[in-house]
Amino acid sequence: MTTLEVLTAATEYLGKQGVESPRLNAEHLLAHVLGKAKRIELYLDFERPLGEKERGPLRELVRQRAAGIPLQHLLGTVEFLGHTFACDARGLIARPETEQLAELVLRLVPAPTFRALDVGTGSGVLALSLALARPEASVCACDISPDALALARENAARHELSSRVNFLESDLLSAVEGTFDLIVANLPYIPSGEIPGLSREVRNDPLLALDGGPDGLRLVERLAADTPRVLAPGGLLALEIGIDQAGPVKNLLEAENYRDIAGFPDYQGIERFITARHG
Repeated sequence: MTTLEVLTAATEYLGKQGVESPRLNAEHLLAHVLGKAKRIELYLDFERPLGEKERGPLRELVRQRAAGIPLQHLLGTVEFLGHTFACDARGLIARPETEQLAELVLRLVPAPTFRALDVGTGSGVLALSLALARPEASVCACDISPDALALARENAARHELSSRVNFLESDLLSAVEGTFDLIVANLPYIPSGEIPGLSREVRNDPLLALDGGPDGLRLVERLAADTPRVLAPGGLLALEIGIDQAGPVKNLLEAENYRDIAGFPDYQGIERFITARHG
């Protein structure tokens, strides 16, 4: 079978199994098997015959993808703000909305030097992207999960940031000391009762990175209450939240005496990001 024939067969199978964007998934998996840096390179090799040496590994990857294993886990990497990070079941898969959060805070905090804290860092992509964008910034990242922190440290080493980004095991801010000009957080915000109805792919993320309690806001409430202790005067708190949570989050921030509370939409027009200052 040629590359094109193999790609077509994989696409048809993934489509029948209910995988969204089956052609895109098939291209990524085949490029991965063939060791191509970019899937677009497949288009130069459509007539190349593929034997069992290539088709066997692809067949297994396609089977796993059809079973709901996320594409990023199968590839072992995820792209975030133009950089490649390791990705596996130890941490939440970084999504486009979180890229927008990074872009937002970099726009709102234009100074080349600042002290930033990423709470609930997961795989570390947000903290590390801030460090990559601002080489003079001081960045700390914390998470309650030792597994997630191990992945984050691997990503730091991958981008030669181990000496610049400090990782800390902490239940929110419980082990955090010092003050920060920027505190950013993409905390679990899915209500517990909604988790069984999530897609197969999302349910492969760690439960700890998804479950926000009965109303999805328990961790945000705790963070908002404790943030004034470590947020420098005039510093910025920036949150990524779930659908229909903007109103309640703004209310709880007002109750904690935050000021300059503002909401920002994601690419779909959903008010996905909330920023505020305290004091």
